[in-house]
Amino acid sequence: MEDTFNTDGRRAGVVLRFYSSLLVVEDMKTGEQYLCKLRGRFKRQGIRPITGDIVEYRVVVGNEGVVENIINRKNELKKPSVANVDQVIIVTTLEKPAVPYEIVDRFIVLVEKETLPIVIVLNKVDLISDEQIEKFEKTYRQIYPVVRTSAKSKIGIDELSSYLSDRVSVFAGMSGVGKSSLLNTIDSKLELRTGELSERLERGKHTTTSASLLRISSGGWVVDTPGFASLEIEDIEIKKLRELFVEFENEKCYFQDCLHVDEVGCHIKEMVEKGKIAQSRYESYLKFLRELKEKEETNLYR
Repeated sequence: MEDTFNTDGRRAGVVLRFYSSLLVVEDMKTGEQYLCKLRGRFKRQGIRPITGDIVEYRVVVGNEGVVENIINRKNELKKPSVANVDQVIIVTTLEKPAVPYEIVDRFIVLVEKETLPIVIVLNKVDLISDEQIEKFEKTYRQIYPVVRTSAKSKIGIDELSSYLSDRVSVFAGMSGVGKSSLLNTIDSKLELRTGELSERLERGKHTTTSASLLRISSGGWVVDTPGFASLEIEDIEIKKLRELFVEFENEKCYFQDCLHVDEVGCHIKEMVEKGKIAQSRYESYLKFLRELKEKEETNLYR
């Protein structure tokens, strides 16, 4: 992030957090933080800043200011709601909680929709077997970088840190997978709250209440986000879905509009049968495709 504005008394800042009508803005030149209000026109125009936005603001008094302008975003994620990011770190676990591969695939589809780079972190590897790790990596490593980590055992922390250097990274994943614990291990000064896992529900308590942009001492920024109980993909076009499973794009079917279900000459199905494409990935694709078709049929009926 660069200081690109500083005219007419305005300063450049980045939104660290957003509370209703108040923003915590960090000055991009001095690093000082200000609690800023929004001009009334933002509300009248239905404009709402989000974490990661670059803004122009003025200092009013002390550490209080007012936001004058929001600079055009280079990108935006909807879930979590954050702007101007360089990559998404998808954190998941196979035990405590046991997150299904399908949930990982949902995160992937939503991030691919925004054309952002992805790094997958398999956390709490100290709780699972080598066979579980190998199966997971066989599914995803051919498509994305996969980092094995354990905050408790300090496994893979340096490797993960190297991916964060000089980048704005979103940490995303289900509640309880250890996003905050990993960030605390990477930089102890963050002191993020972590929650104990509910063994009965196998679901983590929501310890992060809103997306927050955090500067890490090794360089770069990270966004700590709330966990999600569900991930909706209903706004994706049916024909677009196949493009979001990037390993499908390297294989050419007989028909260009093939949806990889039961069409003649479908090369994707052949690759699944040969083990070149993971069965779980293909099953996720079929499930998502059914969801989108059902949604489309419902809309047509209405």
